[in-house]
Amino acid sequence: MGPRRILFCLAALCWLVTGPVFAQEQVLGLRLGVHPDKTRIVLDLSGELPYSLFSLADPYRVVIDMPAVEWATGTGSAGAGGGLVAGYRFGLFRHDNSRVVLDLTQPAEVSKTFFLPAAAGKSVRLVIDLVPVDRAKFMAGAGFKGRMRVGDTVSGSSKGKAELPPPVIRSERITIVVDAGHGGVDPGAISRSGHYEKNIVLDVARRVQRHLVQSGRYRVVMTRETDVFVPLRERVNIARNAGADLFVSVHADSLRSAKVRGASVYSLSEKASDKEAAQLAAKENSSDVIAGISIGTETDDIVRSILIDLAQRETKNKSVRFAKLLLPELGGVGALLRNSHRYAGFRVLTAPDVPSVLVELGLLSNAADEKLLMSAGGRDKLAAAIFRAIDQYFADRQS
Repeated sequence: MGPRRILFCLAALCWLVTGPVFAQEQVLGLRLGVHPDKTRIVLDLSGELPYSLFSLADPYRVVIDMPAVEWATGTGSAGAGGGLVAGYRFGLFRHDNSRVVLDLTQPAEVSKTFFLPAAAGKSVRLVIDLVPVDRAKFMAGAGFKGRMRVGDTVSGSSKGKAELPPPVIRSERITIVVDAGHGGVDPGAISRSGHYEKNIVLDVARRVQRHLVQSGRYRVVMTRETDVFVPLRERVNIARNAGADLFVSVHADSLRSAKVRGASVYSLSEKASDKEAAQLAAKENSSDVIAGISIGTETDDIVRSILIDLAQRETKNKSVRFAKLLLPELGGVGALLRNSHRYAGFRVLTAPDVPSVLVELGLLSNAADEKLLMSAGGRDKLAAAIFRAIDQYFADRQS
């Protein structure tokens, strides 16, 4: 190993231990090259930077972690695949950590990585070669290998009851946690014209926050205030640690049919109210997988344990009461989905002591809903509707 390579590895080691200490670099482009024996991924960069690679199974993924970078690709935060890559996503995973997630068409491993220096009008390039392998070899190498491990894999036996932090002593002030769904490397639903759910719902969440703060009656905690990914379990823990009196998770869905439109509100139940609710819960619960997190084989059993043993009847009843107040307010702004109050096992709603709902503001696959959601006026009307429902919920509770 040459002196230059040693110095670079030392820089990478410093990043893994202490985090980035250098100016933010830019990712200028991401390209795929399909060859008979491999698929090549090329990241065009403004300069060399430390990175780490690891693979995850079920589904097969390769993850590239690097310090927080500016994404100057001009292509959104997702792209189509080719060869061994079915598709990819990129974005901010943590405030100091950017991530690229490559979805694979079959088991594959990284056979070679190297930098090409800037030359002849080309920027610095990070080159990563993938080659096909069998499942046994993939599984032998799968798992996190670097610093950015996320402590959201639930520990403990799946046969026993799940353990949660002790309940937080609530303050006298009403605390609302507003959760903007998705974020960072997880774009959420994508409209037909290319708009990302993560950006729309963050804007609505900020508007809800503004209405609540301006009223002077609430303390507001946001699960995210920027385009960053937050694991589902961390969102639940934010609500519990804040001593939240209400948790509102804001989303916007997309369906195959462009004809269906309307808002809907979901509350927690072990058994889904219908097939559509079950499918949506499965999609929303896959957020951690999309962001390149291994959630562990025991998670589903533990979620079921939470649903059965810890989501107390009183909390669920409060959630249902708020959902019933929220739907008429949303219906005054736009259309409502058929059977607009639904139930399913959403992981983000599993705080046992915090009334929680997930609101789908509309369907990005529908032109009318997309027009409403892409309008600043429409988003503010939806935010105001959520605020009015919150106000009514606590007014009723205190009367």
